[in-house]
Amino acid sequence: MSKNIICLDLIVHDVKILLGIQLGLTNRITTLVKQKVNILLNRFEDPREGLDYSYTKQIELLNKLRRGIAEVITAKKQLEMQKAKLWENIRTLEEQARRAIDQSREDLAKLALERKNANMLQLQPLDKQIVEMKTEQDKLEQTEKRLATKVEEFRSKKEVLKAQYSAADAQVRIKESVTGVSEEMADVGMAMSRAEDKTEKMKAKAQALDEMMGSGVLTDYTSNKSDDIIESELEKVSVTASVEEELTKLKAERAKKKKKSASEQQQEKDVQVREDQVQGQEVQA
Repeated sequence: MSKNIICLDLIVHDVKILLGIQLGLTNRITTLVKQKVNILLNRFEDPREGLDYSYTKQIELLNKLRRGIAEVITAKKQLEMQKAKLWENIRTLEEQARRAIDQSREDLAKLALERKNANMLQLQPLDKQIVEMKTEQDKLEQTEKRLATKVEEFRSKKEVLKAQYSAADAQVRIKESVTGVSEEMADVGMAMSRAEDKTEKMKAKAQALDEMMGSGVLTDYTSNKSDDIIESELEKVSVTASVEEELTKLKAERAKKKKKSASEQQQEKDVQVREDQVQGQEVQA
């Protein structure tokens, strides 16, 4: 018997542990779901829409209050119409009672007066109800005025808050666009960076190919490079021949100038000698 009790205690203890674990997991899952839902709501929530929704609800409440005032006024008017009808009946019954007395019909006069008194009894609660309706109408109208004022104040404040939020949102978007924080600008910046890197690589590769072709390491068979090389060599030979020819001409002109200069100097010396001889003969004479 004691063993059975111990086994039952162990089973109960294990069940409690399992229930505690399940409750803990349930609480964690609930908390996690609430957190995720809260994050999603914050991401998609627009304060401007919330303000418009609150304003709509206030307008609905104000309209409901106005309908209530209209119903109270309608009920009061019905009571007033009923009261007027009772007074008309009372005046009619009084007239009938007088006519019955004039015709010596006390029984009819008594019946008319009894009906008159019955109508008079109905007037008392009607007056009370009309007064109560008027009081209720006044209260509702005062409440409607206060609520309409608050709704109008809320509307004005709502528009200001919406304008401020829109301006702040625009500023944030502009700053994000300028600083490249937004995902769109980040993608554009990365694309531009990749394009610039690729362009620089293509330029470097083109320059390297040009250098290799210029040095003769590579041959461009798509163009007349071989003909260009031959033409270039022929041009070099032609230029060299032209240079040699001009150099020969310059040397010949220089030699000619030297010879001419020597001849002129000899002539000057001969002239000087003749002049000296003439002067010597003149001295002897």
